[in-house]
Amino acid sequence: SMPFLLCMKKRKSPVPLGRSIFQKHTPPIQQNYQALLESCLKDKRLFTDDTFPAHISSIGTGALLKKLPQNLQWKRPHALHKSPVFYSANRKQLDLCQGLVENCWFLAALEALTFHQDILAAVVPQNQSFERKYAGIFHFRFWHFGEWVDVVVDDRLPVNEAGELLFVSSVYKNVFWGALLEKAYAKLYGSYEDLQIGQVSEALVDFTGGVNTRIKLAEAPPYLWNILTRATYSRSLMGCQTHVYFPSVSLSCIQTAKVLKNGLVAGHAYTVTGIRKVTCQYGPENLVRLRNPWGKIEWKGDWSDSSSKWELLSPKEKILLRKKKEDGEFWMSLQDFKIHFVDLVICKLTPDLMSQEDGKKWMYSLKSGRWVKGSTAGGSLGFRNGNFWMNPQYWLNVLPAEDSRKSPSSCNVVISLMQKHSSKHRNRAPHLFIGFLLYKNTFLLPFFPEQYQESNRKLPPGFFSRHQPVNKHQVFLDEREVTHYFHLEPSVYVIVPSTLEPQQESEFILRVFSRKHVMISNDICNTLKEIVDRYEGKTWEDFFTKHFEQVRKKILKFSSISQNPEINAVQLQRILNNISWRNFQSFRLSFSLDSCQGILALLDLNATGTLSIQEFRLLWKRLLFYLEVFQKGDASRSGKLDLVELHAAVQETGISLSNEVCNLMAIRYGDPDLQISFESFVCFMLRVEIMGEAFRNLTQDGKGMYLRESE
Repeated sequence: SMPFLLCMKKRKSPVPLGRSIFQKHTPPIQQNYQALLESCLKDKRLFTDDTFPAHISSIGTGALLKKLPQNLQWKRPHALHKSPVFYSANRKQLDLCQGLVENCWFLAALEALTFHQDILAAVVPQNQSFERKYAGIFHFRFWHFGEWVDVVVDDRLPVNEAGELLFVSSVYKNVFWGALLEKAYAKLYGSYEDLQIGQVSEALVDFTGGVNTRIKLAEAPPYLWNILTRATYSRSLMGCQTHVYFPSVSLSCIQTAKVLKNGLVAGHAYTVTGIRKVTCQYGPENLVRLRNPWGKIEWKGDWSDSSSKWELLSPKEKILLRKKKEDGEFWMSLQDFKIHFVDLVICKLTPDLMSQEDGKKWMYSLKSGRWVKGSTAGGSLGFRNGNFWMNPQYWLNVLPAEDSRKSPSSCNVVISLMQKHSSKHRNRAPHLFIGFLLYKNTFLLPFFPEQYQESNRKLPPGFFSRHQPVNKHQVFLDEREVTHYFHLEPSVYVIVPSTLEPQQESEFILRVFSRKHVMISNDICNTLKEIVDRYEGKTWEDFFTKHFEQVRKKILKFSSISQNPEINAVQLQRILNNISWRNFQSFRLSFSLDSCQGILALLDLNATGTLSIQEFRLLWKRLLFYLEVFQKGDASRSGKLDLVELHAAVQETGISLSNEVCNLMAIRYGDPDLQISFESFVCFMLRVEIMGEAFRNLTQDGKGMYLRESE
C-alpha cells in the first residue's frame, strides 16, 4: 500500500484531566440564509452577524493580535471599492493572496478548488452579488465532520487605515469572494486565529467531503507521473508542502517564514496547478506547475521563469508555458519536485486514483463514534493494559465488485478515521494521537451480519492477543485524520479505532470506501450510500483507446512509441466526426479538414505536425466546455450563434473581448450572414484563448509586448 502519513511526532500528547462528563463536539451555529436575506430586504437594512461580530474577539486572542495595525476597522466592500464584485468569471486567474493569517494550507486548497467550477459552486453559491438582492449577507458551504453545513456571514471585513484587507485579498481589488469565504471558514472554526495551524489535506476535505491520497515524495512510486496525469484530468484537487527547516515548529505555523536560496519557502503549502510533458532537444521532460499562495516568491531553479532551460523548447511551446511574472506561479521538473517537496496530497470524491477504477460505482460508509473514559476509551495495544478490546469495534464485510477490473481476490478498501475537537475553537483542543487496527475475522463469516447486528457483542480480549492485525505497523498520529489504503481479500474484517493512550476522550467519524461492502456496528449514526465521481477523462479515454487503435491499424503515421501515439489532422478529423456528442442530438456535428488543421496548428506546441495524447486531452477538455457554452448561447437551437449570442457566449467563458474584435472574428469564422457554427466557435475560442495566454506571458506591463522575430 502507498506510504500515506508522516512519522509520529515526538511531542507528548496532553491527556485531558479532571473530566467527569463527556464533552461533545460543539456543532456550528445554524442560521437560515434565505430567511435572514428576505428579512433584511424587507426591512431595507444590512445584515449584521451577532454570532461572529465585527470585533477583535472574532480575530482571536493570541499571537495574531500583535500583527494587527493600530487603527483596525471593519468595512463593507461598498466602502472599499466603487464597484465591488463577489466572484469574477475569469477562470484563467489565480487571483487570491494570503494576508496576515498564517493559513497557506487553507489558501493552497482554495486555489486548487478554483480549477473545478462545479465543486467550487457547491462551496461558493454563485447566485450572490453586491447588486441584485444585496443585503450585506453571504453564505458558504463546508463539509464538516460528515455533513454539509451552511455558514452565514455579514460582509464587514477587517481593514487597515488605508482600506486594505488584512487577510485574504484578490489581485483584483474589487473581487471579494475569497475574503468572505475565509471569514466564513474562520467562523466555522472559532476565529481567524484558529486558521493559523493546519495542513492542506484538512481544507481539501472540508471543501469536498472527499478522501485524501497522500504520497511521500521521497518514496514516490515509479508511476507518479501517471498518477499526476490521471489526477489532472479527473476531478482532483492537489496540494503539496515543502520541507520544514525548523524541527521544533509545526508545519505551516512559522512566525517568520524562511525563504530558501532556491526561492521556495520552508514548511509552506503550495497548490499544484498543472503538469506538462515538454519536448526538449535532448528528449522529453516532465514538468509540474505550482503556485505559492502569497502570490509572489517563486522557485529559482531549472524551469523557473528566468531559467535557460526554456531555450531547449520550440518558440511556441516556450511562449505558451513560460510566464515572466512574479505572480507566485512557476514550473519545475518532476525530479526537482520530488526532491524539494515532502508530500503530495490529492483529494477526490472517490479513492480511485490508486486503484485505476475511475468512474466506477463506489460504496461509502460513515460511522460516528466516541471514546469515553471508563467505557470505550481503551487506548492502543502498545500500552499492554488489557483494555484495547473496550474500544469501539466495527464489522466490515468486503465483497468483490461485479464490474471490477481487479482480481476478485483483491479488493481496494480505504479506511479513514477523523477525530472531532470538543472546543468551539479549532486550535484550543490539541489533536490526540489516533489510529486504527484492522483484523481479518473469517470465523464470523457464517454469522455475518444477523447475529452481530442483533447483539451488542464485542470480540473478547483473547481475540486480540491471538491474532495479528492486517496493518501491523500502524503509526498513531496527532493529526485530524488518519487514512490508509488496503488491498484485501473478500472476507469479514473488524476495524478497531483507538487513541494512543487509554482513557482519552473524543468523538470521531470512521469512513470506509470500497467498490462493495457491508458494515455493521452498534452506533445509531450510520450512513451507507453509493457514489460515482464523474471522471472527465473517462468519456474520451475509452473512445480514444478504441478509435486510436483503429486509426493505428489503418494509417501508419504514428510515433514509433506505441504507448504514445500521435495523430495528424486527418486522424483528428476522423476521431472528432465519430464522437457521439452528448446532449447534441438536434443535428450532426461535423469538423472539416481545414478546421482540424487549424486546431492542430494551435495546439501542436512542439511543431511536430501531430497531436500527442496530452495535447488531445487538453483539446477534449476545452471541447466539452465550449459545447456547454455554445448550447447555452444557442437559444433558438439552430446550431448557430448570431453576433449577439456570440458576444454573450464569449462573456460566459470569462474572456473579455471588445465589440470590434468580436465582429472581426465573426467575419473571419462566420458564414456570409455572420452566423457561427460550433465547429467555427471551437476554432475561434481556441485562437482567442491561446493568443490571450501568449500575450499575458509575454507582456511586461499588461498593455503591450515586444516580440523577437522567431516569436
